[in-house]
Amino acid sequence: MNHGTAQTPDTTTTGSSSGSGDPAPARRSDATRAAILEAARDRFATDGYERATIRSIARDARIDPSMVMRYFGNKEGLFAAVVSVDLRLPDVGALPREDVGRALVTHFLAMWEENEVLTALLRVGATSQAGAERVQGVFRDQLLPVARAVCPDAEQVPARAALCATQLLGLALTRYVLRLPPAVALRPEEVVAWLAPTVQRYLTAAHP
Repeated sequence: MNHGTAQTPDTTTTGSSSGSGDPAPARRSDATRAAILEAARDRFATDGYERATIRSIARDARIDPSMVMRYFGNKEGLFAAVVSVDLRLPDVGALPREDVGRALVTHFLAMWEENEVLTALLRVGATSQAGAERVQGVFRDQLLPVARAVCPDAEQVPARAALCATQLLGLALTRYVLRLPPAVALRPEEVVAWLAPTVQRYLTAAHP
């Protein structure tokens, strides 16, 4: 796709809306957006969030960097549009109910240790609306079902899942984003020992 083609959504969509019925501008706009997303996925995967730049993504998509900004606002918005996170949560139905908290903390800790996409998503979620919405979606779609499977009261599922998120995201924020030395220094088994009982209580304890 050449530079001139990438500019067409700005100058031709008005004509299409005036009744010409020409679908070409919309197709070009969709193609430009798709090219940006494809380039961004490859660049984020190759360079990581911190090193990837709007300029390098635009170069890969063969468009002007201003077009990336037009479609997605900034790097944070683009990353939120691109990233897809599967938490691969354990099947809590196969676990004793009293072990769910430990299983969740252990699983999340292992994922944060090996997956820089999650750390980048947390950074973006803390600084942009698009990122925050993506983090919310990940936890809504993937953590809520876990809470629903073990909580004693269905009406409390959203609140209990949110409380679990305060522990799991708080751990990630302090250990992997802010890198507070005492949090970084904790051995994984210590993290699990401290957090698992709290997460378990949020999920299965009687309402206070």
